Amino acid sequence: MSMTAVQTYVEGLGAARVGEYRGAATPAVFSGAAAELAALRGGCGVYDLGFRVKISLAGKDRVRWLNGMVSNNIRDLAAGRGVYAFILNPQGHILGDLHAYNRGEFLVVDTDRCQAEKILAIFRKYIIMDKVEISDLSEKLTALGVSGPKAREVLRACGFEVPEVVAPLAGDLHLHQVKWRGVDCTLTHRDENSYEIWATPGEVRSLWDALLAAGASPVGAEALEIRRVLQGVPLYGVDIRERELPQETEQAQALSFTKGCYIGQEIVERIRSRGNVHRMFTGFVVEGGTVAPGAKIVVADKEVGEVTSVTSLPCESGRNEPRRTLALGYIRREAGTPGRAVTIGAAAAKVVKLPFAESQ
Repeated sequence: MSMTAVQTYVEGLGAARVGEYRGAATPAVFSGAAAELAALRGGCGVYDLGFRVKISLAGKDRVRWLNGMVSNNIRDLAAGRGVYAFILNPQGHILGDLHAYNRGEFLVVDTDRCQAEKILAIFRKYIIMDKVEISDLSEKLTALGVSGPKAREVLRACGFEVPEVVAPLAGDLHLHQVKWRGVDCTLTHRDENSYEIWATPGEVRSLWDALLAAGASPVGAEALEIRRVLQGVPLYGVDIRERELPQETEQAQALSFTKGCYIGQEIVERIRSRGNVHRMFTGFVVEGGTVAPGAKIVVADKEVGEVTSVTSLPCESGRNEPRRTLALGYIRREAGTPGRAVTIGAAAAKVVKLPFAESQ
């Protein structure tokens, strides 16, 4: 298990506990999951993104080659923009997921550390006569996340020139080369509440301290995982596995139907033209009992799905109330109507549309 740049400084950062998250050792908790989740939802949180790995693709064939490897449109990706995409096998099943960015003279692929070795092996397998050069940037480049409704305010107070955010298309990612105190950094964003700072590992401690001084709260992996479930974002290796087909995951932003041929495209197009798949990814509120990943979902004594992720919302300090349990998983489409009562294991639950509402 790799150690992130933030984890290298963990004793000085004040983490209460360290754990494994998405293939890396990283701070799990600082002040407590409830307070940290509150910062992400109502203030500004800063967190380690060292569990993500950057891969550079250079060479004159890079755009054409990657466009034929992934499910989204790389061919028409403008410089400074990025997209989410799947890598598929010829049968249309998902081998991995990633974000791809156009940096002008090269492309950057960003994925979880636990997927990096597999994705690099797939890439190298399919470079035959193509002029494509692959470089693993994991030792040279890391990232911090800055998120919450006060994220822009904190970044500006920290000394960043934050570009104006134009209302993006669904799944649209933006990338800007910036300087911070004379240091070259990359600032990426999906919207005005969610940013990433890419920098060398040696700059992480200075950035972390400056963001805290500007008003950000440190956030660990436990709060990030709770937020992921609340947002209804599937995680590869947990919610997305090799047996899933792209349309089952409900991640339409990962697919382009105008880009031309790519590995697995025939199956994806066949599903689109002939009708929906039988299963769908959705959320569940557990109303009584306990639930674990892998539990079967039942309606009228018939098995209709399974749970893949489960989280319990932490109680706010001073409030004596039961912890609410939320789950993600797959259910047959005819049974997946929001509000439908289901049974998960021995627990009562109901189907809800993703993302979960703020009140949940």
